[in-house]
Amino acid sequence: MIFPDRSGFFHPGFFLALVLFAAPAPALAFRIFVTNEKGNSVSVIDTDKQQVVETVPVGRRPRGVSISPDGKLLYVCASDDNAINVLDVATMKIVRSLESGPDPERFALNQAGDLLYIANEDNAEVTVVDLAKNLILAQIPVGVEPEGMGLSPNGELLVATSETTNMAHFIDTRSYKLIDSVLVGKRPRIAVFNRSGAQVWVSSELGGDVSVIDASSHKIIRKITFDIPGLTREEIQPVGVVLTSDGKKAFVALGYANRVAVVDQQTFAVEKYLLVGVRVWHLAFTPDEKLLYTTNGNSNDVTVIDVARERVIKSISVGLEPNDLVSSLH
Repeated sequence: MIFPDRSGFFHPGFFLALVLFAAPAPALAFRIFVTNEKGNSVSVIDTDKQQVVETVPVGRRPRGVSISPDGKLLYVCASDDNAINVLDVATMKIVRSLESGPDPERFALNQAGDLLYIANEDNAEVTVVDLAKNLILAQIPVGVEPEGMGLSPNGELLVATSETTNMAHFIDTRSYKLIDSVLVGKRPRIAVFNRSGAQVWVSSELGGDVSVIDASSHKIIRKITFDIPGLTREEIQPVGVVLTSDGKKAFVALGYANRVAVVDQQTFAVEKYLLVGVRVWHLAFTPDEKLLYTTNGNSNDVTVIDVARERVIKSISVGLEPNDLVSSLH
């Protein structure tokens, strides 16, 4: 309890303290960067306003996107330009283009922010690029039409998915050698490690499932399937996958099913489905994991999901055929 001073009056600083105490803490503001594959652009969403605040050209057919560890540089696969374009986040201007190999689809950036692992669809290879030198260090043969690129938390293991070969390829990042290939469902799209690095989750678009693979033994320990009343198996096409860092939930984008599945990471049980936009592709959390954003390629919008409540809260129009997305602090 706070009492007045001996004169019977409160000190002026007391009222200031009351104001500061009562004022709500300011919410963290983030930006979401969305690649628009047919718009040849990136849309920037302000998460406070929940609207697009800027759209910038980034090259032809932009798909995969990532951000540097310090949040200052945005990396965009300009697939039809055979390049990785690098944007200054402060100005949203292209500051350099990197070697990428032909038709870069998606990539993984290591935690140090100095190496990029790129899936080259046209020549069935993974290209490793030294970012400081803009130098190709290795080109690793994998299966036909590689796309998904998952890097383990310690950076020592890379998993690349090949859409036509239907495999998840395990690559040692120290030797740049292919060490194993695991047969998964038809047309695997995404590979993502859980926080501990013990598991890698691989979505199979035409297989209609997600394979959970033990990262040490390379054995499939669970296949997660989906069943939505009123939809055929062919309409349920898993693509994007994200995992919460607390190890509790997974969210899976189900393509033409127009839904995101909520999955228990521990039991692998599908708990519910969230209706989003048309042909949902990829997913990204805000850094605090309070919000989840989805790209909906055929409705040209992004859906915003409240993660704790597992509830859709908004739809935001972006450019033509939004494909991938990434989040960063302002």
